[in-house]
Amino acid sequence: MNVKAEKIILGIDPGTNVMGYGLIKVVGNKASMLAMGVIDMRKMHDPYLRLGRIFDRITGIIEEYLPDEMAIEAPFFGKNVQSMLKLGRAQGVAIAAAIHRDVPIHEYAPLKIKMAITGQGQASKEQVADMLKRLLNIKEDDMTPFMDATDALGAAYCHFMQAGRPETKVSYHGWKDFISKNPDRLCGK
Repeated sequence: MNVKAEKIILGIDPGTNVMGYGLIKVVGNKASMLAMGVIDMRKMHDPYLRLGRIFDRITGIIEEYLPDEMAIEAPFFGKNVQSMLKLGRAQGVAIAAAIHRDVPIHEYAPLKIKMAITGQGQASKEQVADMLKRLLNIKEDDMTPFMDATDALGAAYCHFMQAGRPETKVSYHGWKDFISKNPDRLCGK
């Protein structure tokens, strides 16, 4: 009997006005989109109520889909310190919601997510969305006008891609270092 491993990954694109979320279902080595959307807080003026809304919605999404893991985009370091502080709070609240429901968290830099999806770290949001559409066989009708949702789906897909490539605990600084740490792997002439 061949039973394929199955898991659900929740992706989050943090934001204080609009926060994206995307869920993928992984069966064996194949991923498919479960859902994607946004938490729209543009009409809420109190920043603390926005944080409460993020916690409530992320907790609700976790309760509805029961993800096994969460992948969240790391904050992008910009020049505006106040924007960074607000974004960090939003990310922290999303992380707290996952911790509250015992969901393991994995953080990825925007560059790494773009690289995993498109093969280039400087890809546009539109390029990421278009590639995800192809990779996950998403119909045009299921796409959302919010790139925050596809960015979140990208974080989940990036985590799916990384799961197939476990990182090694040993790092090497050139061939000489590799040889010195792995003498048994050398072939004689």
